[in-house]
Amino acid sequence: MTDPTTPEPTARPAAGESANSGSARPSNSAENPWPVRSIALKVSQWIDRLGSVWVEGQITQMNVRPGSRTAFLVLRDPAADMSLSVTCDPALLRSSAVPLQEGSRVVVYGKLTYFTGRGTLSLRVTEIRPVGIGELLARIERLKALLAAEGLFDPRLKRPIPFLPGTIGLITGRASAAERDVLSVAQQRWPAVRFEVRNTAVQGPTAVPQILEALAELDRHPDVAVIVLARGGGSVEDLLPFSDETLCRAIVSATTPIVSAIGHEPDNPLSDYVADLRAATPTDAAKRIVPDVAAERARVRELRERSAAALRGWVQRELRALDQLRSRPVLSDPLRLLDQRHEETERLRTAARRAVEHSLTAESTATRHLREKLTAVGPAATLARGYAVVQRISGAERHVIRSVADSPPGTQLRVRVADGAISAAALGAQTITKDTAALGAETITKESRSERQ
Repeated sequence: MTDPTTPEPTARPAAGESANSGSARPSNSAENPWPVRSIALKVSQWIDRLGSVWVEGQITQMNVRPGSRTAFLVLRDPAADMSLSVTCDPALLRSSAVPLQEGSRVVVYGKLTYFTGRGTLSLRVTEIRPVGIGELLARIERLKALLAAEGLFDPRLKRPIPFLPGTIGLITGRASAAERDVLSVAQQRWPAVRFEVRNTAVQGPTAVPQILEALAELDRHPDVAVIVLARGGGSVEDLLPFSDETLCRAIVSATTPIVSAIGHEPDNPLSDYVADLRAATPTDAAKRIVPDVAAERARVRELRERSAAALRGWVQRELRALDQLRSRPVLSDPLRLLDQRHEETERLRTAARRAVEHSLTAESTATRHLREKLTAVGPAATLARGYAVVQRISGAERHVIRSVADSPPGTQLRVRVADGAISAAALGAQTITKDTAALGAETITKESRSERQ
């Protein structure tokens, strides 16, 4: 209650105490306790020093008794579970430009008063200003800019929503249309889905604390995979709790993905921006977080058919490829190339054999011709045609007579003919003229031709 930096006020003398006592008052201790009146007076003095202040809050209770000169109100902080008693002149409430009722946001000007008799504190206000729609929207826009500047709207912070959450946490009003829509649509789409439902106030001064408590509880729940904030449509004042700064920061700091399904399509509280997924309506939220079992079965069936068709197509392509491979000569008739090479080898061998035989025949013919020529011009053939070789015998030596001068008369001769040799002696010599030699040569030539024929 006290500020340690402010000097402690001097306590007023209690009843029966002398203000001008000559001795100082003894210090406070267990032996010298202060009476309740002293404490109450000290508290009153400290509160009185605060002076008049402007305070913003939400009216949660309003008690205006007929004929009473004082109206009693309770002013609550929308973002915290704190409230303050307020008193004012009933005329302030009646003269307000905007009718005031429980749930209205107001800004009041007054002075805190501590009633020493009852030990209670209240704010005595002298001015009340209702917070209008325009001001509320302007404040929401300022808060939106602040949160955006801090990066709380960054898409990179968004957590992915699980494809098939086992358990879904649902925060909504009790027996509300939003609750019925989410539960019915989700169970129609996936009958096995489970819910952890937390019913809270979704408007009014108690909405934010209850939503924060439910959000923290579901965030700690080990089975909850996603949390849905669901509420039907309403006015700007009705949706104010979902634009509360404390709630927005709690959504960002949660570890479980959160879906915001507040109001209808045109409604955009700040929770839509900080949540991991924004749904246009509670029904849309159920559709986006719970898969449709019929659609999934149809998709699985379609994928199975597509995969089977793809497999069949792949098998057909591979079969065609195998057929093409089998139709190639190297696979359809593996020995065909060997047969071709064998035929070519045989052809080459035959050609080589024919060439060799031709060469051998030609060479044999040439050899025969040469042999015949040699035979024709050889001495045996000459002898066989009636010619003879005359040799002179001189002792053991024999010399062929080539001229008449080599065989004088009486020379022993050896005449070799075709079938033997004859011993003879030279009786004389006769010289042959050129004409006689030419005639003899012609005669020899004719004889040789006749023998060949």
